[in-house]
Amino acid sequence: MTETPKDAVAVADGADAAPAPARLETRRGMWSDGSGDTSGFGRIVRTVEWPAGDDIPDGSWQAAICERLTGLVPGAIADVILDRGELTLYVPREKLAAAMKNLRDDAHLRFECCMSVSGVHYPAETGAEFHVVYQLQSMTHNRRVRVETTCPDSDPHVPSVVGTYPAADWHERETWDMFGIVFDGHPHLTRILMPDDWAGHPQRKDYPLGGIPVEFKGARVPPADQRRQYR
Repeated sequence: MTETPKDAVAVADGADAAPAPARLETRRGMWSDGSGDTSGFGRIVRTVEWPAGDDIPDGSWQAAICERLTGLVPGAIADVILDRGELTLYVPREKLAAAMKNLRDDAHLRFECCMSVSGVHYPAETGAEFHVVYQLQSMTHNRRVRVETTCPDSDPHVPSVVGTYPAADWHERETWDMFGIVFDGHPHLTRILMPDDWAGHPQRKDYPLGGIPVEFKGARVPPADQRRQYR
């Protein structure tokens, strides 16, 4: 895993102050630069940046989770952000399987449920273009935590967590279908939304905006790239 350039994280070791958010890129319009914009929002300019995060309070359950997981799996946490009360652990992909198993099984952690697995595409983040995000729930301790790992476009592989969280099966299939991220060890990694013979992965930001016309009763809606521009 290439570590994400988040200079603005509040790490669990008690940093004195959180610096300014780390800027990733500036985007124009509703879609990534270079795509045809048929939304009517072509003049929007947005800055994409990581949240600065808050200091993790000493003695909090968030600090205890970071300390416990690092003790169980050394090097499991490459980064951590506490933002608006939500804890995100950035885990290197080579540590993901061990980290997830301990997050589930350790009595002090006990995140028994994986509520979702989703992908994100950051084309400008060289070496970590794809992120995989896991939302975990502890029924025992009534807590939530977000786990995030990355992989490069040139090697879009992360280990499957289906062996630890069977409910992640269809979520990993959807993430592969939409983003092309390969979950190594998945029992049956096949399309789940798109037809089996579909070319490409539609939620990647480099995927063409065009598509196929949709037929409705009494109407025909052309593909997005063939609709009129609103500029």
